[in-house]
Amino acid sequence: MDKLKKNFSFIAILVVIGFMIAIQFQTIKKPVERDTRDLWQLREAILQEKELQSELLTEIRSIEEKLLAYESKQKQSKEQALRDTIQELKNEAGMTKVTAPGLLLTIEPIIEEIQIGAEISRSVSPELLKRLLNELNMYDAKYVAVDGQRIINTTVIRDINNETKIDGHALSNLPIEIRVGVDNVETAEKLYNQMKVSKATEEFFIENLKLTISEPNPGVTIPAYDNQIRIRYLESMKANEGGNT
Repeated sequence: MDKLKKNFSFIAILVVIGFMIAIQFQTIKKPVERDTRDLWQLREAILQEKELQSELLTEIRSIEEKLLAYESKQKQSKEQALRDTIQELKNEAGMTKVTAPGLLLTIEPIIEEIQIGAEISRSVSPELLKRLLNELNMYDAKYVAVDGQRIINTTVIRDINNETKIDGHALSNLPIEIRVGVDNVETAEKLYNQMKVSKATEEFFIENLKLTISEPNPGVTIPAYDNQIRIRYLESMKANEGGNT
């Protein structure tokens, strides 16, 4: 039994030694591959790497330029949006000249009254003018000018020394032209039809005045408001009251 064990151990040792010799033989047979390229091949490889590096740098530079252009465009877009907003506010405030579809109305003395020697109306009362403007606004008038004076939200129409004035401008001579602008041609036609059946012409006739309403015009020019706009009940904001900066 002891002899059998000794033989088995001897065989196992021989197997291990044989395996190690086989591995060493394979290692000697297949040595590590070495770079056998000559100097010019190495230089060409280095040149290719440099060209690749140059292309990458060019691409990075191009991307950076695009980013800068995009940021600049975003900034310009914000500035343009601000300019558009300011222009829109000016339009709404009546500070710009506007050409739009609309009507022309004329206030003048009644010719028949002139012929028979009756007293001639040389102006229109503030109350009568205000009623007309309110009616125009009720039928979607958006831009209005009376005798060249733009009517805005702060406009004051009143009698001063028996003379009707619009923001200080005297309506002392007839005829007086009223320019009315609306959003589109359809609204202009609607406004025209409403004014033709309005009682406004009768109210002016009672005051010895004739109100003439023209047919819709595709391009009525309304002048800009050229007086100083007075703002009341507002105070300037302090530097630390504006929220986040």
